[in-house]
Amino acid sequence: MHVAIPLYPRFTALDAVGPYTVLAFAPDSTVTFVAAEPGPVTDDRGTLTLIATASYADVPRPDVIVVPGGPGTMDALSDEALLGWIRQAHEHTRWTTSVCSGSLLLGAAGLLSGLKATSHWAILDHLERFGATPVSERVVGSGKIVTAAGVSAGIDMALTLLAQARDEVTAQAVQLAIEYDPQPPFNCGSPKTAPEGLAERALSVIT
Repeated sequence: MHVAIPLYPRFTALDAVGPYTVLAFAPDSTVTFVAAEPGPVTDDRGTLTLIATASYADVPRPDVIVVPGGPGTMDALSDEALLGWIRQAHEHTRWTTSVCSGSLLLGAAGLLSGLKATSHWAILDHLERFGATPVSERVVGSGKIVTAAGVSAGIDMALTLLAQARDEVTAQAVQLAIEYDPQPPFNCGSPKTAPEGLAERALSVIT
C-alpha cells in the first residue's frame, strides 16, 4: 500500500504526521511526502520542516492520499499543481482522504459535490461552497473519500483505514504500539463542550 501525503506551505504538522505515524507502521506500507518539487516544506508555526522526497509527478498513482490542512489551505486552494494532482491521482486511489481543512482542497479539486464530509469546526460550513454536506463527526466516509475533522482526528481516520486495509487486529496493535489512549485533561475538545467564549480564543491561536 503506497500512501502519499502532499505538503504545502503552512500545513499543520499533526495533520500530516499523525496519519503518517499510523500508516507507516502498516505491514507492506510505504508513505511518501510529496510536493510540487522535492525539498523542505515548513509548517504553520514556521519552526518545523518536513522533506518532500518526491514530486507530484513522481507519485501519480498512490493507493491512498492523505491531504493535511492548516492555515496555508486558503492559499493552496488556488494551487492548480496540487489540485490537479489530487484530481488525477484520485482516479486510481483506494482511498482519497483529508484531515482538518484539507477537505477544502478535496472540494476545490471537485471531489466532494453531493457527498457528506467533515473538517475543522471553525470552517465546517465552508464545505457547502463545494457542494458537500457538512457533517460534524470525527471521521466521515463517502465511498472511497474519507474526511477527518480537526488535527487529532487524523489519527482516528488512519486507524480506521488501517483496519479496512489490513484487519482490526493490525490496527489495534498499531494503536497500542503508539499508546493512542486519549484521556485529555479538559473536556473542551469540541465547541459543543467548550466553555463559552473559548472558541474565540482558540481561533486566535490558529489564525
